[in-house]
Amino acid sequence: MNAPIPHVIGVDIGTQSTKAVLVTATGAIVAQRSRAYQVETPRPLWAQQWPDVWLQAVVDSVRELMASVDVAPASVQAMCVTSLYGGSGIPVDAQGKPLYPCLIWMDRRAQDEVDWVRSHVDLQRLCDITGNGVDSYYGFTKMLWLRDKEPDVWKRIHRFLPPNTYVNARFTGQVAVDHSSAGNIGGVYDMTRRCWSDEALEMLGLARSMMPDRLVESSDCVGPLLPPWAQAMGLPAGLPLMAGGVDAAVATLAAGAARPGNHVAMIGTSMCWGTIRQTVDARHGLISMPHVFNGSQDLYVFGGAIAAGASVTWFRETFCQAEILAGAAQGVDPHALLERDAVKLPPGSDGILFLPYLMGERSPVWDAQASGTFVGLSLHHGRPHLYRAVLEGITYALHHNMQAGVKGVGAIDPRLVVVGGASHSDLWMQIIADVTGREVFTLADDVEASLGAAMLAAFGAGLIDADAVTRGWVQPRARAVPRADAHQRYAALFEQYIALYPAVRPVMHRLREIVKEEHTVE
Repeated sequence: MNAPIPHVIGVDIGTQSTKAVLVTATGAIVAQRSRAYQVETPRPLWAQQWPDVWLQAVVDSVRELMASVDVAPASVQAMCVTSLYGGSGIPVDAQGKPLYPCLIWMDRRAQDEVDWVRSHVDLQRLCDITGNGVDSYYGFTKMLWLRDKEPDVWKRIHRFLPPNTYVNARFTGQVAVDHSSAGNIGGVYDMTRRCWSDEALEMLGLARSMMPDRLVESSDCVGPLLPPWAQAMGLPAGLPLMAGGVDAAVATLAAGAARPGNHVAMIGTSMCWGTIRQTVDARHGLISMPHVFNGSQDLYVFGGAIAAGASVTWFRETFCQAEILAGAAQGVDPHALLERDAVKLPPGSDGILFLPYLMGERSPVWDAQASGTFVGLSLHHGRPHLYRAVLEGITYALHHNMQAGVKGVGAIDPRLVVVGGASHSDLWMQIIADVTGREVFTLADDVEASLGAAMLAAFGAGLIDADAVTRGWVQPRARAVPRADAHQRYAALFEQYIALYPAVRPVMHRLREIVKEEHTVE
């Protein structure tokens, strides 16, 4: 009798949905399932989520995954859960009960705490230790917000757990934080020594006890799956659960970025462009963490735009009701109708620039008070012009981060791999090729971080070796080649994009102040 084919499960807890994928140990995709949800945004610049929404989404998606296939549960050899960058992490009490929503990466409420750090902490020393800067994006500033603004909650906090750590802790009863999630918190992790930094924690006034003691590699086993959860998901009890990591790095691994010089752009709700390297310099304004593969040596260094796909969604829902209705009537995606007209327009959308700073901006701008901006509007512009300008603005933000990322590093791979929802758009892929001057490659299957999680599960379980991880399970396919004339045109437009933010920054900030004053009066 032939032994059953071994399988693994990869799960990615994303910002707006959780995806699960069942694959064989050689990377053949058997089935996929997902669960959608919404981010809570109770106030301007706030973004949070209660963790049990994520937990239930994982249980539901895995249960449906197993129910949809004729695969024996015993053939599943390992599972790995990765997650969005959880910012502060989930504040839990001594029994592991969440005390407050997780302040996720999009949340920008901690500006007062950023100002405090800049006034009271040796910033150069903090950057030298952590390889990261100071901004309300980072989890440590969100922790300080809880300390300062929610003292009743703060006094009950036992630990902070990243989203994947929280889910693993519920599933196994054991707490372990992967190095990528720890490093992405920012000012509390020593990037050189690969451990929590007592010196940085003391500078910030944060207790070391709030950081879980056990730090592990992303492919390490946290513990065995407890029987009640195994029954709920249709999996064998005792199944090894690997630690996982930050989804951007895991998606990069799935797309083939396992060696220094590899780089990938992940464009979904947000945009993350990341490259693999072994040194870090916070002065260039990017974010650093240990990579999810070979993390004791390699770093995942990335930059990103907070509102990438979110800008597209905002534009569609706010201005494109005609296309939405027409798409529903014709059975087509409304984006296809928008792109049908936008593709006919020249580079630059007939003179429009868009700054995609709808939730402030991350790297390399680092300005929580920045706001979205259209410049160059005239009466002859219509929705196709604005739609194309949105795609171009996000692409300029990508190019801006890529330029910062190569400073002091030397050469990176000539090709650019793009994953995420943006890769469905032929127009957008061509714009990216033309703006960056690089040939664009995409993946045939829309799995990204969930497939990377499955690969980490297989590696951690010993089903594949390091060479197999380096080779990857999928081969990106060529999608768009840069056109010389369009690239030249975009180079001139990109200069104006770079000049635009400093020019309008004072107005952006003053508008924020006026709105804040109005809310205070109310």
